Amino acid sequence: MSHTAHIPSHRKPRRSGSKMAFRASVATGVFSTLAVAGAAAPANAEPVTETTLEMPTLGSLDADLASAVSASAEASQQEALAQSLEAQEDAALKKAAADAKKAKAEADRKAEAEKAEKARAEAQERASRTASRTALSATKSSSGSSSAVGGSSSSSSSNSNSQVATGSAAAIVAFAKAQVGDAYVMGGTGPNSWDCSGLVQAAYRAAGIDLPRISGDQSSRGTSVSLSSLQPGDILYWGSRSGSYHVAIYVGGGKYVGAQNPSTGVVERSLDWDTPSGAVRIL
Repeated sequence: MSHTAHIPSHRKPRRSGSKMAFRASVATGVFSTLAVAGAAAPANAEPVTETTLEMPTLGSLDADLASAVSASAEASQQEALAQSLEAQEDAALKKAAADAKKAKAEADRKAEAEKAEKARAEAQERASRTASRTALSATKSSSGSSSAVGGSSSSSSSNSNSQVATGSAAAIVAFAKAQVGDAYVMGGTGPNSWDCSGLVQAAYRAAGIDLPRISGDQSSRGTSVSLSSLQPGDILYWGSRSGSYHVAIYVGGGKYVGAQNPSTGVVERSLDWDTPSGAVRIL
């Protein structure tokens, strides 16, 4: 054995050929890249300064997220509040419009009732003046035969008081008298409030007879009769026959039942209290 065999070698172990070739290739690529970059950069280019980016910590991310959620919730709350206020305003406007419409309708109804009442009052006043003039004229012309006139009047009154309704007329008269004391309401058709034509229509319906709803149409039906030949159940009218503004039912005994006005309601009155313009007979 050689006297140097126990001395270890100080040479580095030889690298394999493949590793050396790989490292040489990498070095060549790096140098080539640097050379190209150097050639492309301008001569007066400033040196690149390294910038260090600070990554947000976990705590700051949580705080940002909480802030964003809070802002979103507040925005949603504000939007909901705005929508609620808008809905309340719309509801208030609709209610105000409905109240105004209702008030206008009530005012129109009252104005119409007052107009009708004024027309009836004027008609009553004219009728009263006419009756007074007629009575005065009759008194003067019959001063020499008062006893004969009195006898005739007594006979006429006796005939009026002796009138008795029968059949359909009895049903009409009974219904009309049963409503005395009920309220007058424009457009009323019962059962506890009426206007003039509504009462007449309902009374005739009780006898199985259909009549139109409007007073002018009711007084246009049947045949015309004189006030001196009235029978129970006849329809009395005020105004012209085809354009009457008020109707009532003759119930016999020189009286009629009608829905007069809001202040009196349904009443039974003497023909002398408000003399009608004419009468028609349906039965």
